[in-house]
Amino acid sequence: MSNSLLPGHPKGLMTLFFSEMWERFCYYGMRTLLTLYLVKSLMKGDAEAALIYGAYTGLVYAAPILGGRLADKFLGYRYAVILGAILMAIGEFMILGGTEQMLLIGMGALIIGNGYFKANISTIVGKLYKDGDPRRDSGFTIFYIGINIGALLATTVVAFVGETYGFHYGFGLAGLGMLVGGLIFYFGRDNYAAAPGLNIREAGKEKMLGSFNAVQVITVGSLLLIPLCYILIQNNEFMDYILLGLFLFISYSMISAGAKTDRTENVGVWRDRMIALVIFMIINIAFWACFEQAGTSLTLFADRSVDRMIFGWEMPASMTQFFNPFFIIVFGSIFSMMWIKLSKMGKNPSIPMKFAYGILQLGLGFLVTQIGLQFVNEAFQVPLLTLVFLYLLHTTGELFLSPIGLSMVTKLAPKNIAGTAMGAWFLSFAIANYVGGKIAALTGGHGDSGEALSASEGLANYTSTFTTIGLVLVVFAILVAVLSKPLKNLMHGVE
Repeated sequence: MSNSLLPGHPKGLMTLFFSEMWERFCYYGMRTLLTLYLVKSLMKGDAEAALIYGAYTGLVYAAPILGGRLADKFLGYRYAVILGAILMAIGEFMILGGTEQMLLIGMGALIIGNGYFKANISTIVGKLYKDGDPRRDSGFTIFYIGINIGALLATTVVAFVGETYGFHYGFGLAGLGMLVGGLIFYFGRDNYAAAPGLNIREAGKEKMLGSFNAVQVITVGSLLLIPLCYILIQNNEFMDYILLGLFLFISYSMISAGAKTDRTENVGVWRDRMIALVIFMIINIAFWACFEQAGTSLTLFADRSVDRMIFGWEMPASMTQFFNPFFIIVFGSIFSMMWIKLSKMGKNPSIPMKFAYGILQLGLGFLVTQIGLQFVNEAFQVPLLTLVFLYLLHTTGELFLSPIGLSMVTKLAPKNIAGTAMGAWFLSFAIANYVGGKIAALTGGHGDSGEALSASEGLANYTSTFTTIGLVLVVFAILVAVLSKPLKNLMHGVE
């Protein structure tokens, strides 16, 4: 059945679009304000705030490994998404307590909830399309626009309300957004009912602990994981070992699952495809560790070293994050049509080359800060246009890489581990966000103890670091381009 709003696409796409849009409003609403809340309300130093931010966002993206696996084996995709929505809303409202302890408990609930929601709603989108359906890339790009409308609303409305009237009002708004997203998903469930794997699995109905079945045990157990997240955010040095261990384990698991599928189907390609997916995960880590400076070093850079006056009104620093989702919405549909037209012309770049182009644009975005330095005002601030052009290049780079990545995972992975593979893909985001926090801790206008550098020293520190990041990314993009042909061979025809 086609969707009246999106002719030619499955009916459920718009329901999933709006559910994800409001979930992203919740997540980005909290994320937009988090670094400034840590520095300005909880009086953390820049480096400590960046490491807390990195640990939190790292865990947010690691949780889908567990959420995807439990949905595959026990919960089914629908129950997992609904459970995730409820936990995320609870987490957002916990932050309203206003203390560091309540923030960390709320973060824990957001992490676990996101683990169930994020991996599984993306998997449902993939399952709306049959294998080889040429509309799949376009469908994921449309879904990705929904993500960014949510992010745009968060980085304008939540950012403005949070910085103007008080952080707790911003966090409260984000929680209400999550409730809306959960209700849309629940009441629109008939629209995506054709997707396979929605229902609770037979294993989920079996007894696991006394008279309690597996679904009930997992639901209660999810609440018990919240204190573990609290401890990991506070002691984020443990994350080094956890994320590396998870990466090695999940890589081995997927390559082994691919080899087993080869033996069953006698096709000999699944192991190679899983090796390709692991390599793409490493490339993805490099991209997003730098891209995710948006919520940390780039926001503090905006706060201290960017002239944000527009006709007498000063834009809140957190609101500068809105440039990215705004440009996604402007260019997203253009890119969606562009991939289809290039494909018909036989000129669509391979997935590895799209990744290389994306990384190149990300690097050039950071190098824009050098141009901004040529127009510094008397307060040692660069023009706001510096961030506009930086985020423009970051956004076009993202559109070469991110929606293509989601679609690629659903095409590369054997059906029996679809949720696990999507969870593994989000693990690469987890490592990237955590590494991004470590990178952000090296930049800044304040030291760990809170002493301020002078305006000129702070500006020099930021622009020097961003230039180094930009140059490293340009070199890495060239390396990926050189390796694109061997990578394409490992993918065995997946486009």
